[in-house]
Amino acid sequence: MTNRTRTLTAAVLGAGAIPGIADAHLVNTGFGPFYDGISHLFVTAPDILVVVALGLLAGLRGPTTGRTTLAVVIVAWTVGGLTGLALAPPVVWAAATTVTFLALGAALAVDREVPTGVVAALGLGVGLLHGFLNGAEAATSGIGLVGLAGSLSALAVMATLITALAVTWAQGWTRIVVRVAGSWITAIGILMLGWLFRPGA
Repeated sequence: MTNRTRTLTAAVLGAGAIPGIADAHLVNTGFGPFYDGISHLFVTAPDILVVVALGLLAGLRGPTTGRTTLAVVIVAWTVGGLTGLALAPPVVWAAATTVTFLALGAALAVDREVPTGVVAALGLGVGLLHGFLNGAEAATSGIGLVGLAGSLSALAVMATLITALAVTWAQGWTRIVVRVAGSWITAIGILMLGWLFRPGA
């Protein structure tokens, strides 16, 4: 694949991931608040991309770092979610959540050896921020604690699968594939930031 093709593909994917309007409501699946919460993770680009980037980054560092970071991010997301649910702030921090997955994608692409504590600390920050905003959206959209539980369930399953995949791909040419995924995540983040700060936005 040529550089021009990679750039064009990244631009298309990035454009598709950019929400037209940042409203604080969730997609109504018609199956109830729990399933609305599950769907939220998969239709919110910053959330799904940050889970993918963090899972891959932790998994490449090995099983110990993967397990530790996985536990930390799930607990932090839960704490942040419950806090956001209780406070229900009307603020949407699109730039902040975009920067988190952009930074994690860049770290994944660079692939430097970092201690388990550092990766876990990243998981703590990501979990608190994204969880807080998820909880706030669950409160303002009316799906409440049940919807937040659905979102947390999806997070736990998705993060576990991504981290486990990265652990098995930590050696050989597959590691390069994971690093390339990090560069694509970074590119999407840059495109989203450009969209958020475009003139007249």
